[in-house]
Amino acid sequence: MSVKIRLAKTGKKHHISYRLVAQDTKSKRDGKFLEILGYYLPYLKNTSNFKVKKDRLGYWISKGAKPTLSVSKLLATKIKL
Repeated sequence: MSVKIRLAKTGKKHHISYRLVAQDTKSKRDGKFLEILGYYLPYLKNTSNFKVKKDRLGYWISKGAKPTLSVSKLLATKIKL
């Protein structure tokens, strides 16, 4: 089983939020996931719009999970690993 760390879309129209999830690559974007790792709220313009469980993110990366391009960019701008 190959695992990716990706953004799953939640929320409502014009008020979108995202969950940062560890998910099998064969699952749909908003489908079944293995674990919720955090969230991203793009409509908020302050520093509390992004939260991630760094220990669990490190765990999944150590197990071979690959972050998607959008998650990689988000992690690079929001937190320092």
